[in-house]
Amino acid sequence: MIRISFEIKLPFTIKKKANVYVSSCHILDIHTQGATEKEAKDNLSEALTLFFLTCIERGTLDAALKECGFKAMKHPVKFPKDHRFIKIPIPFAVDSQRFSECHA
Repeated sequence: MIRISFEIKLPFTIKKKANVYVSSCHILDIHTQGATEKEAKDNLSEALTLFFLTCIERGTLDAALKECGFKAMKHPVKFPKDHRFIKIPIPFAVDSQRFSECHA
């Protein structure tokens, strides 16, 4: 088995509301909360990871991203410096004996 990982960098916000911190990834409409800022960010990271893994397992990632307005681009994007970003690693394992079977 060969292990690889993709990393997705997404903008997010954290706001204090009453006695909790609410963390949000607005572009995917995913929101969580926590008692501290760190807990709210960790919960958002977990929710985003589960979102991506579930979409990949179901084969619906392309449709979900299109529904949220995502479009593929040919050139890398420069991220604004005034935004906060969260990095979500998406782990994969590849059976090295099946390389010849991949038709991509």
